[in-house]
Amino acid sequence: MIKVNAETPYIAEACPPAWGSDLLARMLRDLGVRYIALNPGSSLRGLHDSLVNHLGNEDPQMILCLHEEHAVAIAHGYAKATGQAIAVALHSNVGLMHATMAIYNAWCDRCPVLLVGGTGPVDAAQRRPWIDWIHTAKDQAALVRQFIKWDDQPSSIGAAAQSFARAATLAHAEPPGPVYLCLDVALQEAPAPQPAAPCDLTRYVSYQAPYPPPDAVRTIARALRGAKRPVLLIGRTSRSQEGWDARVRLAEFLSAQVLTDLRVAASFPTTHPLHAMAPMRFMEPATAALLHEADAILALDWVDLGGTLDAAHVDSDRTDVFHCSLDHHVHNGWSMDHQALPRARLHVSSTVDHLVQALLDELSVPEPAEPAASRPAPQTPGNPVEQSAEPESEGITLDRLGDAVIRTTSGRRVCFARLPLGWSARHYRFTGPLDYLGTDGGAGIGSGPGIAIGAALALKDSDRLVVTVVGDGDFMMSSNAWWTAAHYRLPLLVIVNNNRTYFNDVVHQERVARTRKRPLENKWVAQQLTEPDIKLVDIAAAQGALTFGPVREPSQLDAVLEDAIQAALAGNFCVVDVLVPAQWDNNLRNSLAGAQREAGHDD
Repeated sequence: MIKVNAETPYIAEACPPAWGSDLLARMLRDLGVRYIALNPGSSLRGLHDSLVNHLGNEDPQMILCLHEEHAVAIAHGYAKATGQAIAVALHSNVGLMHATMAIYNAWCDRCPVLLVGGTGPVDAAQRRPWIDWIHTAKDQAALVRQFIKWDDQPSSIGAAAQSFARAATLAHAEPPGPVYLCLDVALQEAPAPQPAAPCDLTRYVSYQAPYPPPDAVRTIARALRGAKRPVLLIGRTSRSQEGWDARVRLAEFLSAQVLTDLRVAASFPTTHPLHAMAPMRFMEPATAALLHEADAILALDWVDLGGTLDAAHVDSDRTDVFHCSLDHHVHNGWSMDHQALPRARLHVSSTVDHLVQALLDELSVPEPAEPAASRPAPQTPGNPVEQSAEPESEGITLDRLGDAVIRTTSGRRVCFARLPLGWSARHYRFTGPLDYLGTDGGAGIGSGPGIAIGAALALKDSDRLVVTVVGDGDFMMSSNAWWTAAHYRLPLLVIVNNNRTYFNDVVHQERVARTRKRPLENKWVAQQLTEPDIKLVDIAAAQGALTFGPVREPSQLDAVLEDAIQAALAGNFCVVDVLVPAQWDNNLRNSLAGAQREAGHDD
């Protein structure tokens, strides 16, 4: 593996495994963990030394971050792009508390992350005065146990081997998610058991995702074959090109209308004639009508199926609804991320890829003459790339920014790590599983930078450029995450949709004011990031980014974006600040109106 920069330690001779942390570090290597993101701390000083002086900072390589929340977000972004977990080192209870929001994001997004925490010493007789006491907790994992899949605190090297193997297995088992291992300082810093033979973690059996029962496959195939108005709701899927092609074959064989979800990664070509509507964020009237009139709906791990069916007033006594998901295995009583309970004719406990392939086999769908990935993508009429027709005097709008982004990235292989609320339907042009990675799962602010950096780390050796369009609030809340991208020389293009306000909350305040018949003029109070304006390019440049802007005029957009893309393709971390006035536009209005309809507000 080529390192992402020249952080190569000086080692005259590789140190033999003499300490407990040497064997713990080897376990990470044996599990195939490529990176470990961290903000350093004393509770993991033994493991840190072993990663450097025993393993030579290779497999895993340490990725230095300026905050634990960014470290987890980077691992989250890496998993979104690859489906594979990297590790995150979290210093004691204080580092874990910093990381909690990012862990919750990965949990809600069903992404595998291997969290390795330090504590200690558990034995009070070994604690240093003051500092070791406040950095020790009796049950450290209790801080996050409600939104991780599993945790453990092994008390010996032998127990740790099983813990590491179980943690990696459970993190990736469907549905995937974060797991947490807590390592006592004393365990790390004790002499290694002799003889110090490495543990063979490959002998621990991994879980295989279940295949759908044949009877269920036959029932669904029969209903879909006989349906006149079938609809596929395609939600969480793998990044596999084979899985993507299989979903296209199934939809084409059934002539089924397809709906996809912006909260998750690309799952079906938006340019395909069977992709009925723009990818969903909220329920639109046309989408509700399509679902209401369907006579068979196959939901493939759709996020919030119950809420979607209710919003579209689908009568499950009249419409055959089939629900494929393994998500119920991680539902608990603390978080409501399990969403509304859907009514369905049949629930299939299987992965999407397994069910789709089983349906193709049952329906005897012939293999294509060539893979779908090698065929030109069919184009949906009216999906333009031309300049917006808005008057030049309006300045840069989100529509104009979207037009420019699509024009300048056209013909290039890019991966959009994030796109903003209000992005126009014509700007969602996804033709492959890595074209778009979805949102963060937990719907907070501040995850965008870390997730984009993680995706760039994952795809740095590929032919794809990671592009992310973030808001200024998201940019600022995690602004010191960007240093990691610059330090490791990751090719990444960040475009800031800088409206200098928390505009989503402005809209909420407007709706409350209308309902209560109060002054709309006050909706901006305590929402604007002005007086003074934040100099985003200065913040990015101070951390090593190559910066462009601020861009103020529509006529500047294409040239600036083209320069930034060229610089990013040359291996640079680039930030473009685009000043977009905080205003209503049709796309944002429609999105928020959809949210209000789902909530039962029609104002």
